[in-house]
Amino acid sequence: MLAVLRNRTYRRLFTAQVIALVGTGLATVALGLLAYDIAGSDAGSVLGTALAIKMVTYVLIAPAIGATANRLPRRALMVTTDLTRAGVALFLPFVDQVWQVYVLVFLLQSASAAFTPTFQAVIPEVLPEERDYTRALSMSRLAYDLENLLSPALAAALLSVIGYNWLFTGTMLGFLASAALVVSAALPKPTPTAPRTGSAYAKATAGTRLFLAVPQLRALLALDLAVAAASAMVTVNSVVYVRDVLGLSTGAVPLALGAYGAGSMIVALLLPRLLDKVSDRAVMLCGALLLSLVFATLGAISTAPSGSWRWPALLATWAAFGAACSMVLTPTGRLVRRSALPQERTAVFAAQFSLSHSCWLLTYPLAGWLGATAGLPWAVLCLGTIALASALLAVRLWPSRAARHTVAEAGVEHEHTGLDAGHPHLAGARRGAAVPTATAMVAVSRARGQPTGATAGDLPPR
Repeated sequence: MLAVLRNRTYRRLFTAQVIALVGTGLATVALGLLAYDIAGSDAGSVLGTALAIKMVTYVLIAPAIGATANRLPRRALMVTTDLTRAGVALFLPFVDQVWQVYVLVFLLQSASAAFTPTFQAVIPEVLPEERDYTRALSMSRLAYDLENLLSPALAAALLSVIGYNWLFTGTMLGFLASAALVVSAALPKPTPTAPRTGSAYAKATAGTRLFLAVPQLRALLALDLAVAAASAMVTVNSVVYVRDVLGLSTGAVPLALGAYGAGSMIVALLLPRLLDKVSDRAVMLCGALLLSLVFATLGAISTAPSGSWRWPALLATWAAFGAACSMVLTPTGRLVRRSALPQERTAVFAAQFSLSHSCWLLTYPLAGWLGATAGLPWAVLCLGTIALASALLAVRLWPSRAARHTVAEAGVEHEHTGLDAGHPHLAGARRGAAVPTATAMVAVSRARGQPTGATAGDLPPR
């Protein structure tokens, strides 16, 4: 897997991602302590509101960025967002009002909503080979999991010798280092694209309409909802299970969260070789269906009488949640890459970023509210039902015929405009009715032997 780091450009971009993630982790710990200093016992509500602002910002800002990113210098865009995040981190230690926290969190997450889809769209061009790109996705998954595990530990070590305000300095330095690495990377030239016409709303939603026009990507949205149900249960209610249900100390909470991260990391390490032999569809749908089984196990833990077996069972359940979520999340970039033309990737990645976070915006408060008012068994039942229904919907939405071919041969259903009826790429295509995408559909074809992005030469610029 580490062979992809031989690519100089990817190595610098990946290092920038890791450094920025560590900085974000430090900021998360420091923000909680800052909220407690400002609001005292109301710190939980402050952080809850800040999390809601984060999700709403991702849902609203990412599509707007996706509509314009292809017409902006990508290096300048990513560097500007890094510098913006560094500036926000610099100001955070000086705030003394709750509303100031909210404003700075909005600015910080707006910059992240611009940076992440642009970064995601660049990597397939840096690593055009499917095998290399698959390994890069696993590396990114590992980076996220390691950040979840190591950033709290690093923050705890730093807090033993410095005040928490200095953690914001570490965050600022991380984003500055990320910007420097992006500047030093030789990014490929973006695929030319014609400006989109229409209203501002039409431009902002073009990526979402393209996303929803492809069956595999509609299935991905259902899979995102299944993952959001599981991750919300872990993130929101881990402390409740550890402290209230099992009666353990606070120190057991990181162990539970670590089990989730460990399960995700193990799968991320194993998936590159597996995806060389098994289709994305098989892996992702199996992961989503596994989530339902894990919810059933969690229901047994939630309702069973006290017993020493429940703590190791909870750790195993959290690890299974992490493994199943990684089975869905790790191949996501491959699916988006193969389902969109190069000039549309930034918009489609932005749509996926926005839509997936809208799922979390639904499940996070649902997990917290149900667990607090109706009890954990009802929260497990509700979120488990959502996960099962979403997985079954994804099975129905994702055309099974795409699974008949190997990864290298599989095509995806996609749209073409401007091709003559006798064009060889349309062999075996079926003519379809117009759909409300950014352009009218002339024919829907399944390209075998090449990913969708490889057909860009058949199409006029949009």
